[in-house]
Amino acid sequence: MDAVRLISASRCALMGSADAPGIMTEAWQAQALAQAIGSRLAVSGPPELRGEALGLTELAGRGCGVLGAPVLDVGRLRAAQLTELGDARVALLDLGGLLGEVGIALVGIACAASDEGTYWQCMEAIDAADESRDRVLEMLRRLAVRDQGAAAG
Repeated sequence: MDAVRLISASRCALMGSADAPGIMTEAWQAQALAQAIGSRLAVSGPPELRGEALGLTELAGRGCGVLGAPVLDVGRLRAAQLTELGDARVALLDLGGLLGEVGIALVGIACAASDEGTYWQCMEAIDAADESRDRVLEMLRRLAVRDQGAAAG
């Protein structure tokens, strides 16, 4: 499945999650998808994105580690369904939006947390989602610079 469809599915699942465990599972899914997209871009994406894409892969992996792997069968793991990126710019725009939504959802969980462990887990996951989103925004900036250079040349 292409990245944009998987990101869209993740957004819908995140919006449909009604409780903390569901939201945290969807946050993990989003980070795993960001990791897979970053990995794909690092290997076969535009050369000017490869360093940032590798950084995204590492940061998203940290986000997954903070949240802990949910119990999912392989068929429900969206990152495992990634077969193609499609238009890198569109995928990155959508991924940036998803990561922003994940951060907002995790803020809600952190604010309602009844224990310190959940609170701090959410805070670390928010930080990882924010840093992942920063990498995505930097890749979008680099694509814009590349396109400006191509248009001027």
